[in-house]
Amino acid sequence: MANSAGRINKLFGTAGSVMLSLYDAFPEDFDPAKTPLMVSIDGLDVPLWCERFERRGQSGAVAAFADLDTERRAGELLGLEFRIEEPEGADDDEFYLEDLIGFAVEAEEAGSGLRRRGTLTDFYDSDANPLFELEIDGRTALVPTAEEFIAHIDFEARTVHFVLPGGLLDLQND
Repeated sequence: MANSAGRINKLFGTAGSVMLSLYDAFPEDFDPAKTPLMVSIDGLDVPLWCERFERRGQSGAVAAFADLDTERRAGELLGLEFRIEEPEGADDDEFYLEDLIGFAVEAEEAGSGLRRRGTLTDFYDSDANPLFELEIDGRTALVPTAEEFIAHIDFEARTVHFVLPGGLLDLQND
């Protein structure tokens, strides 16, 4: 859970807009179309999607929220602190496919139960057909980097588990 990013201070106008105080934790690059302001109401996390968000100086903003178009409804939010949570898949989860070179591999053919172990030895970056090179039993197999073939990546254990269509593990001799 993220820290408080601000507080809903007072009403602004008569159409349900509010004045916000922004704390230092409030991100400079806040995009109201992608990220809601999160508040806790009766112990439940409630997302507030901004229909309007205008900064007012360094530590203030005016906001109007979807479905809160009256002064009375917006007034129920006064005094609440809000936070901004990082969206799923934030940058800290980002990696490059070449980062997987050297990982141990467990590859199985879907439906056959055939499992083989080896190493991911290379990555061929191509717009048309990016490929992983797997070395299994001293032989080489090229596998498309299709997301549906990667069942699990364990970065701590440095392993990749593939589930591949039948025939893809027919290994070529080098």
